[in-house]
Amino acid sequence: MMKFRRLDLFCRVVDNYGDIGICWRLAKQLVREHGLAVTLYVDDLASFKRICPPVAEGAELQQVDGVTVRHWRDQDGSYMPHEVADIVIEFFAVDIPPGYIEAMKQCEPRPVWFNLEGLTAEEWVEGCHRLTSPQPGGLIKHFFFPGFTGKTGGLLREAGLEQERLQFAPAAFLSQLGLTPAEIASTRISLFCYPHAPVSALFEAWQTASQPMTCLVPEGVAADTVRSFTGGDGRAGTVATHGALTVRVLPFVPQPDYDKLLWACDLNFVRGEDSFVRAQWAGKPFIWHIYPQDENLHHKKLRAFLQRYAGALPGLADFSLRWNGAPSQGEAEDWAASWAALEAEAAAATVRAAEWQQQMLSLGDLASNMLVFAATLR
Repeated sequence: MMKFRRLDLFCRVVDNYGDIGICWRLAKQLVREHGLAVTLYVDDLASFKRICPPVAEGAELQQVDGVTVRHWRDQDGSYMPHEVADIVIEFFAVDIPPGYIEAMKQCEPRPVWFNLEGLTAEEWVEGCHRLTSPQPGGLIKHFFFPGFTGKTGGLLREAGLEQERLQFAPAAFLSQLGLTPAEIASTRISLFCYPHAPVSALFEAWQTASQPMTCLVPEGVAADTVRSFTGGDGRAGTVATHGALTVRVLPFVPQPDYDKLLWACDLNFVRGEDSFVRAQWAGKPFIWHIYPQDENLHHKKLRAFLQRYAGALPGLADFSLRWNGAPSQGEAEDWAASWAALEAEAAAATVRAAEWQQQMLSLGDLASNMLVFAATLR
């Protein structure tokens, strides 16, 4: 694998933080753990800065955590063969600039070219993982799919992540975020979701809970509902309690602190792909808000995952479907009953989360699996 020295990763930000979140984790890992010189081409530096504060929004070219970051403004420009990396990754079927592809054709040997696809639990992925796609000029693109089985590329994970999690002390971290001792002692839930999530209905159900609950919401998430509940502007530091429920607004934290937030909570609501994967490494029960697609294709993807993960947890499966607007036919919305069913499974869900995490650990990690496969292509 050491024959590879350089890697270029092309990322367009579609889902505000998921796309850049995944690509940024991958880029850093390839530098730190595999010694590659990585250039990350990204079109949206503002979203990038939210999860990585050192990023300079106005910079065309910058070094961040050992990664060269280029502002990818358009498809124009000419490139020379010496500018092409040994491995080229297009994330989620972005179009690499035509000039870059022309330069790839002039390289000898040709670069290893991956289309790193989005994560899904659907069975067809196993048949498409590592498939080739011949391109003009003698180039060959390979599809590489993350996934949940040994016939996929596995999930993105840094080598030291699990050891760091096991050594983590949640109380000190939560105190730094402003939580009171009573909030730390309560049932803690992190909430990260898309704007269309039925958060207000859930808040109503939580207010009548039998035990105190604290919901930790990053600034800007579920903004209208949070402002209505708290009576404030929804900025970081805002906190309010109604009935059993306390809602506290947190600053939008960098990626390493978001991992700690997941570790520190009893239940995590996550969205998209990046936080969805991190919730699985947290080893805690979670509810996934999947990125919406036309014709409700995302419901099919959600059911495929729940079939693998939640077969013995009908309450969790039902709640997840409702949260994503896909309840069983003919059922009325009853969030109090749905939450009660989920809560009744809390112990079993905690056991399942730990089992699933170990299962995913056994698959290796996506970055290492990709480089092992790349070596076979040379």
